[in-house]
Amino acid sequence: MLQMVQNHSLYCIHLSPYRRRVTPELLALLSGLGLCLGLIVSIGAQNAIVLRQGLRREHVGLVVLVCVVSDAILQTIGVAGIATIVTAHPWLETLARWAGAAFIVGFAFVSARRAWRGGGSLEAAADDADAPAGAPGAVLTKPRTATRTATLLTILAVTWLNPHALVETTVVLGSVAGTHGDARWWFLAGGIAASTLWFVVFGYGARYLAPLLRTERAWRILDGGIAVVMVIIAAGLVLG
Repeated sequence: MLQMVQNHSLYCIHLSPYRRRVTPELLALLSGLGLCLGLIVSIGAQNAIVLRQGLRREHVGLVVLVCVVSDAILQTIGVAGIATIVTAHPWLETLARWAGAAFIVGFAFVSARRAWRGGGSLEAAADDADAPAGAPGAVLTKPRTATRTATLLTILAVTWLNPHALVETTVVLGSVAGTHGDARWWFLAGGIAASTLWFVVFGYGARYLAPLLRTERAWRILDGGIAVVMVIIAAGLVLG
């Protein structure tokens, strides 16, 4: 019996370094996944464009590709630049931790307020054949077929000319990633995976998601869920 206990103790001692190596990376990956999803799953111009093109089945692949690549570039800039600076200066890590937590809590508050008050919806022009006048959620405007060039310029504009989105993607994500030290690249992997998953599912699944996402109740539930996730992430940042 004593020999079994000793063997078990030696096994735990040998296993503990692996646990220490795996845990920070996993936490960073999940943190990046959750934070990026919380920031990106919201009512905005970019999501409206993705939904519209998905409903009309026009240049969906182009729009999704631009969103995914652009988000990956911006997140990489944030992690490679801001996160690296934060990691190199320990005092900046503490500042980034509290500043990131404050921003995330503020974002959670806004999401919770939207969930409480309601009024949120996401509408996009649909095809005449699929959304006749008077249909639930239909927009009473006659859609015009957009050219590939016009669609490309539109999605590039709403992605790269939105200062608020740029700050969220680079500064906020980069600062939070910096608090994970060497595991920040796992944070980046989680963030890129989250944005890729969202845009692919949202773009190509728009026809199936639109009836649900056009209801106020759905967005209230979604905003409430986002608020909870954000509070959990903020608490994790403050508690280290």
